[in-house]
Amino acid sequence: MGVQIGFVGTRFAGTDGVSLESAKWAKVLWDHRHVSHWYSGKSDRDPSVSMVVPHAFFDHPDIQWINRRAFGTRTRTPDVTQRIYTLADYLKGTLYEFTRRYDLDLLIVQNALCIPMNLPLGVALTNFIAETGFPTIAHHHDFYWERDRFSVSAVTDMLWMAFPPALPQIQNVTINSFAQEDLSHRRGVSSMLVPNVLDFETPPPEADEYARHFRKDIGLDENDILFLQPTRVVPRKGIEHAIALVAALKDDRCKLVISHASGDEGDEYLQVLKDLAEASGVDLRLVDKQVGDKRGKDAEGNRIYTLADAYSQADFITYPSIYEGFGNALLEAFYYRKPVLVNRYSIYVADIEPKGARVISMDGYLTKDVVAKVEKIIHDKAFRDEMVDFNYEIGRAFFSYGVLRRKLRSLVTHFTGQDNL
Repeated sequence: MGVQIGFVGTRFAGTDGVSLESAKWAKVLWDHRHVSHWYSGKSDRDPSVSMVVPHAFFDHPDIQWINRRAFGTRTRTPDVTQRIYTLADYLKGTLYEFTRRYDLDLLIVQNALCIPMNLPLGVALTNFIAETGFPTIAHHHDFYWERDRFSVSAVTDMLWMAFPPALPQIQNVTINSFAQEDLSHRRGVSSMLVPNVLDFETPPPEADEYARHFRKDIGLDENDILFLQPTRVVPRKGIEHAIALVAALKDDRCKLVISHASGDEGDEYLQVLKDLAEASGVDLRLVDKQVGDKRGKDAEGNRIYTLADAYSQADFITYPSIYEGFGNALLEAFYYRKPVLVNRYSIYVADIEPKGARVISMDGYLTKDVVAKVEKIIHDKAFRDEMVDFNYEIGRAFFSYGVLRRKLRSLVTHFTGQDNL
């Protein structure tokens, strides 16, 4: 008999890390007859097993109203306190309804108890779990103390109470060793480390005819060398290093392609990158309009590709991030068997590098040695193939669904006594 599981988050939709990782968890659980249900403010999951509560979404106007008054200041007015607790009471009632409607055995809270994008939801969850003793796994992707915008706050009392709460009914899960240590030091709370994963047991399919149109559709010639930056355009991604690399290669065939737009953080950084690329003589292309969640056609009838299609056509992956919570694009480079440049961000140094992956690494700046190694990879197919095949095996050993299955078996068994993962 499977366990009825309820995933709770502010949003389960699109390609953000929380939505993607929760779907992987649900798939591994489903493979072993555990049934997943979804509670969120925005959802693209099956409506028959989903409960959408608009106030659970972090972008709801009422939640935005609270956030503007809760952060960037040290004190709050009584009406802010009242609004938070009134909404928390309302959301708590919807959580009671969610668990009853689907006769749930276990909650898995995705990021809603660690980063205060929605204060009332965190307070509601904390009170609900404290009142019911409901078995809960709290999966933490980002903590508020890792983000500058939450460092000045008028809600420190609530952050201590609910982000995350120190309740015996909650089994905490962190995605990297730094977060695990931080949670222990700051809250005295232990956690299980569960890295982000990909399905390395199922290799990606060979590129089909559709995927092979990608290069031509974005204006590349057959002989061009496609450097893919598979991230959003935000400063912490360090994309200026990717531009510097392509410039240093001094090869007109090298083109730098960025797969995602800047999102909600403005276009200032993108303009800086465009100016830098122009000054450096680098052919920079932003293809966010041609890369989407799924294949299809845009309004003009042009093909839309998936990120997997883009990976399949890339020759080299640039990933010079300054900071990452984990580094999904690095796993994707391993999965799609592509060579990759990595800026040695802290989580990579602590949790991924020790596994022995073969990458081109830099320490905050580009050296002649790094450029020479990239040149060798581009021109030496045997060397390149050996490197990417080795990295695929590293992924299979340490970041696969098999690893996730073992971790989830331990978590689910802890609460339910059922050991069938």
